[in-house]
Amino acid sequence: MQLKNLSMSYGVQTIFEDVNLFIPDDEKIGVVGVNGAGKTTLFKVLMNIEEPTSGKVIFKNSAKVGWLAQVLEDDTKDMNEIVLDYLMSGRPIKELNNELTKCYEELAIRNENEKIIYQKIEKIQKKLEALDQYNAENILLEIIEGMSIQEDLLYKKLNELSGGQKSKVAFAKLLYSNPEIMLLDEPTNHLDEETKEYVTNFLKNYNKTVLIISHDTKLLDEVTTKTLFLDKRTKNFTLFDGSYSIFLRQEEARELALEREALAQQKEEEKLKAIVEKYKTSSGKRKKMAQDREKKLEKLLANKIEAPALNKQAKFSIELETEENNYPIEIVNLSFKYDHESNNNIIDSLTFTLGKGEKFLIVGENGVGKSTLLKLIVGILSPLKGEIKKASKTKIAYYAQELETLDAEKTIFDNFYDTNLNNKEVRSVLSKFLFTGDEVFKKVKVLSPGEKARVALAKLAVAKANLLVLDEPTNHLDPQMQKLIGEVFASFKGSMIVVSHNPDFVDTLNIERLLILPEGKIKYYNKDIVMHYHELNNKKH
Repeated sequence: MQLKNLSMSYGVQTIFEDVNLFIPDDEKIGVVGVNGAGKTTLFKVLMNIEEPTSGKVIFKNSAKVGWLAQVLEDDTKDMNEIVLDYLMSGRPIKELNNELTKCYEELAIRNENEKIIYQKIEKIQKKLEALDQYNAENILLEIIEGMSIQEDLLYKKLNELSGGQKSKVAFAKLLYSNPEIMLLDEPTNHLDEETKEYVTNFLKNYNKTVLIISHDTKLLDEVTTKTLFLDKRTKNFTLFDGSYSIFLRQEEARELALEREALAQQKEEEKLKAIVEKYKTSSGKRKKMAQDREKKLEKLLANKIEAPALNKQAKFSIELETEENNYPIEIVNLSFKYDHESNNNIIDSLTFTLGKGEKFLIVGENGVGKSTLLKLIVGILSPLKGEIKKASKTKIAYYAQELETLDAEKTIFDNFYDTNLNNKEVRSVLSKFLFTGDEVFKKVKVLSPGEKARVALAKLAVAKANLLVLDEPTNHLDPQMQKLIGEVFASFKGSMIVVSHNPDFVDTLNIERLLILPEGKIKYYNKDIVMHYHELNNKKH
């Protein structure tokens, strides 16, 4: 695969520019860079989902490219499809066999185009051979078992799955499809440790090209053989040999060397300027010396090395507008189900009361109703039975797992029209979340998942709510941002209801109690319980 003069811009905002790079075959490549450097955008260009501003991508022999997006809806057109059918569609064996049957039927009626039909049959048979049609079913069953996808899940519709289940199923389909180039965007977000181990071994033994965007440094170190660094400062890419940890050491050494060279050059520049200034009005040898130093200064400035600018970090806090009541919210005998003809409630006779300033965690495996409960609390869904009593002073701000509360068709700036902030205040807030200048006029739909998450956090910060309802707030964030929001939420003076599969993040929040679904049991916070559900997550679904 080759990137030739590749550039990508959104309006006046340049993501990357004039990239020329050869990516060798059969390598496992970690794709790294700060949020907004263009990682997901690059994948969309490689998948032909977005057209580059200029330049092109050249694939060897029309290679098949497969992409695991962070959101399954981007990957499938029919969410009413049965999971097993969706998985099997990863290899179009059924369609090719149907084509083969039609070809033989055409031959049976003495078709005058026999030669063309035989050529078509040969092409189809080669495709079926490449798809390993006689062993394909066993391969799929091994992947289903390795990904811990239980049998009852295979006969559900895609739209009946939780977010984590959808991601796992999409991943299994991609592994089964066996593309020449595999693009993985945060592939381990919803995987338990056992499934992560299976995926890691699968990728290590995969004899084709894999590009991985991930904040899971352990995965990158175990799988990748090269690291592609997307530098947001220079708008260009560099391919390093070695895993992520090796890249970090190389990049640190490179930047230190640049800093030393830039400092030495700065001292030389000051020295030359001083001589030129001192002797520029002199005559004779001194004037000649000044002219000589002036030429050296011009040459130095023409080839000046700029010291690496530090990547800025977001900085924010969340303030309350009004103090809470003693019990900001009360859940009384709450029940809910999506299919009203079903006998099973996803939430069943649930009762609990949230105390003033309490940090409350909801745990359980994917598909048991954690996100559903949050949507009931914020009013997106209506209960089948029971009540959600909000106290008079309760003001809720909601962070959605898939960031669907943002208007994708509007710009970052326009997503703040429903706040009470003036234009200057909106810009001030966005700058704290690293959106400056014309960046604020980018449409949300072109942002990376990490950038979208920062917009959602910015809206959360300005809501001045006293009850935060958070659904997987760390999903799309790099480790530095995860640490920051952990500190911010830990110091938040209001109440909080949070769903998270991230044990380290949860442990920083000063959680007091936790709710276990679907049982509806409430216990005092215990990290062992959180780890237990972290390990079990997805295994029975």
